Amino acid sequence: MSILRLAASRRWLGWLAFTTLFAVVCVALAQWQWARRLEAVADIRVVAENWDAAPVALTDVLPEGEALDPEREWTPVVVVGEYVLDEQLLVRNRPLGGRPGFEVLTPLALDDGRVLIVDRGWLPTGSQQDSPDALPAPPRGRVEVIVRLKPGEPTLPGRGAPSGQVATIHLPSLAQLVESGAVITGAYGLLAEEDPATVERPVAATRPVADEGPHLSYTFQWYLFALLGFVGYGWALRQEWRGLHGLEPTASRRGPSDADEEDALLDGLR
Repeated sequence: MSILRLAASRRWLGWLAFTTLFAVVCVALAQWQWARRLEAVADIRVVAENWDAAPVALTDVLPEGEALDPEREWTPVVVVGEYVLDEQLLVRNRPLGGRPGFEVLTPLALDDGRVLIVDRGWLPTGSQQDSPDALPAPPRGRVEVIVRLKPGEPTLPGRGAPSGQVATIHLPSLAQLVESGAVITGAYGLLAEEDPATVERPVAATRPVADEGPHLSYTFQWYLFALLGFVGYGWALRQEWRGLHGLEPTASRRGPSDADEEDALLDGLR
């Protein structure tokens, strides 16, 4: 029987189908990892282009009633208004450096009557309660603020929060909690600077680390697994074909077996 006839047998066709399915899954996973890498590279590029850009007007980046363009994320904008202290909120479950904590959201009432949600930074969980030990007060009165724009976050089903706290920065939900004006739902701002400045403030947001992650190596690994599947299939097929044709190593090439050595020893004793 030729090796092609063996490969065309029902059993080996089944193994070929299984190997092909395995390869298809591996290739799909490789492409998924590659897409993840492209997303990471795009995020790194957006940060590099926008983080250190000169501040511009809010309406230049975020026209009224529109969502933030992903290409403009992290863009610094300058706004003028007054912080609404009695509507300040805390965002739960925000770890930093391995420590649990909160993000401090302070609404900023703009001159045009709208309200921009400003994330003034991070505070650790208190030592005796599930909230910060102290909230550094923002400047009172009229203030000029530079923030970097970020899109809002999705809701977290089943995740609640006590009064004065929220589970996520979901801007439409915040718009229902803030009563001092119409909340801008297209983006919120990470505080960069404010004038006048305060002596104490929450820990400021830092520039995201430019890290692509392991997606490129995982991409190559999944392609390699797909190739190895066919290599293993071919090796197993060839081994069975060699066995059917008596092409396995002979006993003389392998050396005497234990049984042969025992028989020789008994013959020598007779």
